[in-house]
Amino acid sequence: MIGLISATAAGAAARDRLATVWPDRTRVYEGPAGDAVRRAFAECDQLVCFLATGATVRLLAPLLTEKSADPGVVCVDEAGRHAVALLGGHAGGANDLARAGAEALPGCDPVVTTATDAAGIPGLDTLGLPVEGAAAAVSRAILDGEPVTLRADATWPWPALPPNVTAAAPGSWTLAVTDRLLAPDDGTTAVLRPPSLVVGVGASRGVAAEEVLTLVEETLASAGLSGRSVAALATVTAKADEAGLNEAARRLGVELWTYPAEELAAVSVPNPSDAPLAAVGTASVAEAAALTGAGPGGELVAEKRKSAMATCAVARRRPRGRLAVVGLGPGARDLLTPRAADELRRAAVVVGLDQYLDRVRDLIRPGARVLESGLGAEEERARTAVEEARAGYAVALVGSGDAGVYAMASPALAGASEDIDVVGVPGVTAALAAAAVLGAPLGHDHVSISLSDLHTPWEVIERRVRAAASADLVVTFYNPRSRGRDWQLPKALELLAGHRAPDTPVGVVRNASRPDESWALTTLAALDPGTVDMMTVVLVGNSATRVVAGRMVTPRGYRWQA
Repeated sequence: MIGLISATAAGAAARDRLATVWPDRTRVYEGPAGDAVRRAFAECDQLVCFLATGATVRLLAPLLTEKSADPGVVCVDEAGRHAVALLGGHAGGANDLARAGAEALPGCDPVVTTATDAAGIPGLDTLGLPVEGAAAAVSRAILDGEPVTLRADATWPWPALPPNVTAAAPGSWTLAVTDRLLAPDDGTTAVLRPPSLVVGVGASRGVAAEEVLTLVEETLASAGLSGRSVAALATVTAKADEAGLNEAARRLGVELWTYPAEELAAVSVPNPSDAPLAAVGTASVAEAAALTGAGPGGELVAEKRKSAMATCAVARRRPRGRLAVVGLGPGARDLLTPRAADELRRAAVVVGLDQYLDRVRDLIRPGARVLESGLGAEEERARTAVEEARAGYAVALVGSGDAGVYAMASPALAGASEDIDVVGVPGVTAALAAAAVLGAPLGHDHVSISLSDLHTPWEVIERRVRAAASADLVVTFYNPRSRGRDWQLPKALELLAGHRAPDTPVGVVRNASRPDESWALTTLAALDPGTVDMMTVVLVGNSATRVVAGRMVTPRGYRWQA
């Protein structure tokens, strides 16, 4: 919950705007500012104070305990021009809250002073992994550009680390990424704990949570593994309601995963037993559940141990890479979605067409690998992105417009198997950008057709154009004409002309939303194909489309048209 506190009429107005924008996330605290801050500090995860920073600091000072426990606090000035992340930038989420609050308040800018954020470097406490050891000292070394040795057991899909953090760096500082217990540190090593371990547990009815936790701790310690890398407990479905197992998972801060006995019975394990076979229908619970939870490529790293009423085993799962297929929009920077920008910042590998990447290089973190190529290498880029994700990296595969519309999503996902996570990030398509320039040509049913026969035989394209023409659909032509393909557009227009009047409105938009954007309204009979190229989108109206006050409009329904 986000507590909102104000002391003036102007502050209350901005406060109420946030309360309206975030109705389920916020709580307004009335009364004197001091009392309101104290109550909100005790009851909320985050605070937005519409107060001066100095006043807020004085009110907060007696309340502060420790970095990991205090809420994130953002201050917004009286004029609503700045949202200042004051306290708990990373741990309390104040940096993200300042950005979100500024976006919700017109004319407001976020102010973030956390060193890693200002430098565009991911803080060690923002990678989504528990961090131990000399995190502050190693973070400072990273910021100062000092060599930091990276020692990672595996590749995890986190954002790019700066170039001075490498496995080959012979530095005085070390960043370890491991689920293994390490020797005591001399203050030069930070340790990130990946969620790599699945602990399988079996139990007799009525087992106590304390017994389960003790056995888990002993099993991990005997294998030299860290409890902070435990991703989940796993067991057989018959034990899903076992109170001791559920309480143990709750105390560990993880989920309890359950699997049917028949699924566990099919898993090959080193220590099968007749007892669980008789009780729940599988010869192994702990080992089989651990391996099942670990998924493809998982390995057993601690065989079954027993206590009086429980069994425990540990498997290590193979990291799953992450492929984000990102649409950059039609060209204008303000049509690049915030989600697309976030995905570019979190990627360790960015793959795309060189001219598209030129538009967003400032959003790519220092240290990210940029794999770019020219026109005609779409399938190669798709394969590369999938291969990098399979290697465990966080990958952004970028395309213009929406990556799923005549772009990179199709070839990438056609070759992506279940061993990677895939995220689709929608973008504003060229058709939508062009339609917005022209007016409202897509107000009723419409279809998009690419006239490029590089991947689709012309016979198929012609059949689709004929179908759209006879169905009276508004048609958007992508890839309408190039130097080597100059006859397809005239042919497509001829097919449409067999079903539509010569004065049917046609819109032609080149470089929609870009600085050199140009557009024209013409008719089906008057359109000159020679004015069209690959940077152009052509929209042909249907029988109801009209030009109204210089804008192309397709009525939404025939009642309105009548």
